[in-house]
Amino acid sequence: MKRRMQGNGGEADDRLDALARALAALDNADAVRAFLQDLCTPAELEAMTDRWRVVPLLQQGVPYREIHDLTQVSVTTIGRVARTLERGTGGYALALRPDFPPASAKEAR
Repeated sequence: MKRRMQGNGGEADDRLDALARALAALDNADAVRAFLQDLCTPAELEAMTDRWRVVPLLQQGVPYREIHDLTQVSVTTIGRVARTLERGTGGYALALRPDFPPASAKEAR
């Protein structure tokens, strides 16, 4: 049985870096979408889009139960996203910045 990536350095970090570089190399949203659809199962894509969908609502201070009612995303998932927003690596905040992606990438879209 395959072991899960631990993210504590070594080969796991190298593999994640390679994936990040592949995503960063894509020029526009259509290319990223095609890559994600090839890479992920429909369930994985649904999980990621559910998480991304609740981020702005959490940042606006919408209560978990109301987010659930609006999105049908589970309260457990909403709570996990909220914890990541508070204690994660800052990726959500970076992607939500008004100047992200850089202007050159926006022009390519």
